[in-house]
Amino acid sequence: MALQRQHALLQLEYEHERDEFKRLGEVYGVGRKVKRGDCWWPIRVGRSYYNSLNQLVVEVFRGEDEEIEHNFEYGRQVMFFRTSGMDSITYYDFAATVSYAEDHRMVVIVPDAAVVSQLQSAERLGVQLSFDETTYRLMLSAIDRVSRAKGNRLAYLRDLFYNPGKAERFTFDPLRFPWLNATQERAVNEVLRAKDVAIVHGPPGTGKTTTLVEAIYETLRRESQVLVCAQSNMAVDWISERLMDRGVDVLRVGNPTRVNDKMLSQTYERRYEAHPDYPQLWAMRKALREVREKRRGTEAYHQKVDRLKSRITELELHIHNDLLAQARVISCTLAGSASRVLEGMKFATLFIDEAAQALEAACWIAIQKAGRVVLAGDHCQLPPTIKCYEALKGGLGLTLMERIVQSNPQVVTLLGVQYRMNEQIVQFSSEWFYGGQVESAPEVRHRGILDWDNPMEWLDTADIDGKEEFVGESYGRINRAEAALTLQTLQDYFEKVGRQRVLDERIDVGIISPYRAQVQHLRRLIKQSAFFKPFRSLIAVNTVDGFQGQERDIIVISLVRANDEGQIGFLRDLRRMNVAITRARMKLIILGDVTTLTRHPFYRKLYEHISLIQNA
Repeated sequence: MALQRQHALLQLEYEHERDEFKRLGEVYGVGRKVKRGDCWWPIRVGRSYYNSLNQLVVEVFRGEDEEIEHNFEYGRQVMFFRTSGMDSITYYDFAATVSYAEDHRMVVIVPDAAVVSQLQSAERLGVQLSFDETTYRLMLSAIDRVSRAKGNRLAYLRDLFYNPGKAERFTFDPLRFPWLNATQERAVNEVLRAKDVAIVHGPPGTGKTTTLVEAIYETLRRESQVLVCAQSNMAVDWISERLMDRGVDVLRVGNPTRVNDKMLSQTYERRYEAHPDYPQLWAMRKALREVREKRRGTEAYHQKVDRLKSRITELELHIHNDLLAQARVISCTLAGSASRVLEGMKFATLFIDEAAQALEAACWIAIQKAGRVVLAGDHCQLPPTIKCYEALKGGLGLTLMERIVQSNPQVVTLLGVQYRMNEQIVQFSSEWFYGGQVESAPEVRHRGILDWDNPMEWLDTADIDGKEEFVGESYGRINRAEAALTLQTLQDYFEKVGRQRVLDERIDVGIISPYRAQVQHLRRLIKQSAFFKPFRSLIAVNTVDGFQGQERDIIVISLVRANDEGQIGFLRDLRRMNVAITRARMKLIILGDVTTLTRHPFYRKLYEHISLIQNA
């Protein structure tokens, strides 16, 4: 059975990632882990306190001058350690969990007060990510439960998704939404008609989020509450914020990635603390801790403890049920849907945003709570991250969204009008990935920064003899000459546009490279450049994955690969390139070795498309 194969492949991925994590932990020193964003060292330990969920937490700070992006986020397991020199590491023998993470501050859940004392008295202290088995355990468990399901809604959805069939739907005249285009309006109607499943396929710039928000808003006219999930915290934040802008009461379960007052105020923890009965609960918890500290073994002591515990439990349930009853939308990651906060809850409708980036098993975690499912995303953009080659080759990367597109194409609605790019930028993507079905809205069709400017350019780095090379302990791939040319090209374009105009109009730029080592090299060059100092707030440099869901006026892509063998590695993942080239609103500049890259038909076609534009 296909689900059993999914289970085996997921187990393979789990074992590979666990073993790789252990190997890298042994090979890399503290400095390398810090650079990878997996470790903070040295750290300062701040105050400890009990949070609203009665968990003992401790604050952890890293240096304010540390600019490395980190990978700590809500729910991740961490280990504390102390050092004597960079190479001598002693780990503490307790597990801790991230409750909240910002750029330079973290709140970590710890087991008891003794642990806090150890940390506060330690010197040369650090914290690093530990291998987190929780999500894998949830996914494997979900697949097992789906496989065993018989005669219930979960079994029905499983059989529908895995076999060609006819999904059930309601029949009614289409509703009108004059503020949406025709394909968006059709997508909302198809979501409302669906009894089982609907898919909103949103190519870049087509207003997928706008359409999904409208579909959720209309669904809430018919249902009291819905569950909204996505693979990443960032994607959950984005859809949650848009729903809040629409006036929908959202309860955010988990830790927002974009830390701001607007999102934080909607989290379960903050809403819990803001409940009118919380001060009473806090006082009773404090009283219980004080009574327990005295530890008198008398009958009166035990009776008092039991009374306090009973009243505390009663109040906790009251606040919890009150919060869940008030919320129209509950939002969380797919794994977060298994939170004890949502234990036992069922929803008529589950919405999964960015569904094409989620492993199938992760989707099943949330689907267990739902009667019907609406998936939104684009399987022609970023796929799920698979680290084990055997698991990828075996088909673990096939998402549930793709599976349903194949088995039940009639439930898919393609959004066909994009509002982001100049038509010459979107034309190539539309033809290669979407059968030419994506068109530009009239207001963006001819958008540009300069009159008579070519919206797309390709600079051949063979002209500067740019060659790729490996650097660093991780053997990251960079192309120094191409990096230098990237910045020179951007500088020349700024001069052409006018430096003051760039600043006045805040013309923003994204510099993208598929290779992390090249990204880091480009960031260093920009930091060292006197020319770019006034423009730093307008320039973002990141990998393709780092730009998912974003857009910029100007996009510059450094492809790095340049060799005699024509090897292009994971540039063969064309979905990532689709993301890269469709981030640009008005200007796209690609730098790459034409001889190396155009041996692949995709890059050859792209180069020909750009050459026609440049020579027109």
